[in-house]
Amino acid sequence: MKILIIHQNFPGQFLHLAPELVDKGHEVHALVLKKEVPPQWSGVTLHAYHPSKGTAPGVHPWALDLETKIIRAESVFRKCLELREQGFHPDVVLAHPGWGESLFVKDVWPQTKLGIYCELNYSESGNDVGFDPEFTSNDPGDSCRLRLKNLNNVMHFDLADGAVSPTHFQADTYPWPFRSKIKVLHDGIDSKLIAPNPNVNFQINATTSVSRADEVITFANRNLEPYRGYHVFMRSLPRLLKERPNAKIIVVGGDGVSYGRKPTGDKSWKTIFAEEVQAQIDPKDWERVFFVGHLPHTKFISLLQVSTVHVYLTYPFVLSWSLLEAMSAGCAIVGSDTEPVRDFIQDQENGLLTPFFDTDTLVDNVVTLLENPDMREKLGSAARKKIQFFYDLKSVCLPRLVQWVTTL
Repeated sequence: MKILIIHQNFPGQFLHLAPELVDKGHEVHALVLKKEVPPQWSGVTLHAYHPSKGTAPGVHPWALDLETKIIRAESVFRKCLELREQGFHPDVVLAHPGWGESLFVKDVWPQTKLGIYCELNYSESGNDVGFDPEFTSNDPGDSCRLRLKNLNNVMHFDLADGAVSPTHFQADTYPWPFRSKIKVLHDGIDSKLIAPNPNVNFQINATTSVSRADEVITFANRNLEPYRGYHVFMRSLPRLLKERPNAKIIVVGGDGVSYGRKPTGDKSWKTIFAEEVQAQIDPKDWERVFFVGHLPHTKFISLLQVSTVHVYLTYPFVLSWSLLEAMSAGCAIVGSDTEPVRDFIQDQENGLLTPFFDTDTLVDNVVTLLENPDMREKLGSAARKKIQFFYDLKSVCLPRLVQWVTTL
């Protein structure tokens, strides 16, 4: 088949699927939101596209998101017209529709099948909206704004011939009857690459490293922010550091915002909550808290392999790949008792669940695991087996995804 993949930050979620389709003998092309791209990536022919304009001043704030998506959709539409003029007619287009790019592909190729990656349908209430009372919006118009934000999804419902979503929670945010088109197929975790390593060392900084012999508590997000429970984790540290005088806390993540609102003022969420709890912690204990920023993936895996207990918290929202990577590495996990985490962690079976806002229970669970190596081994082993049996990249997920593409 001839396959076109559309993702503004390609390869994104198609990191493994795109090369696999090439290996299966398909001719694979991709559109990338850049002014220039190299001719190929892993056998995929790349094509650059770029919006011809920015958003207009004075647009109603509720409509701004839709305007941005239409601008991107038009730029892809024009690029697809170019490709059609060059004789390219894909059998299948695969797209992450979240930024609107794939809205008009069927206006170029009406007979082409469109398969979309469904990451999230926004809720006007429930799920992440209003979940955290500390950050509840006082603007009653937020529900209107979110309803309009879903227009892009609604327009794709009529266009798509099929869809995949990585988790049941994410798939279930979409309304019926479109939900019936969505197959739950995770992108996959390379469980051979991400595996326990008893001999691993992790270099925190120029003077400090840790091994499996150390007591290491890890917490990781792309950015340190409330949506991922950063504030809850930080508020657990005063008691946790007191109770575990030898523990080292390693926090992975940037200063920016991936989800939700930015804080007011010049300080990042990372700084705001670090300063809030630092006043309650002895300076010598604070020296055992390490912020390591963003890590290269190989180094992040080394950190998971050295972790004694890994903490993962999230609002009812898109699940991070990092949770499944921690499971694959055999981590003993304390996760938030929220729906996306419950898709993968069953309390007392392959991890411990904790109420999202309850810092005392969070500390109790972490301490319980730190004091019980047999329990850590049992839960970590069960977590890894779940990934191996149900979410392994090469033996489970890629074959299913390739089959889905073929059936389109």
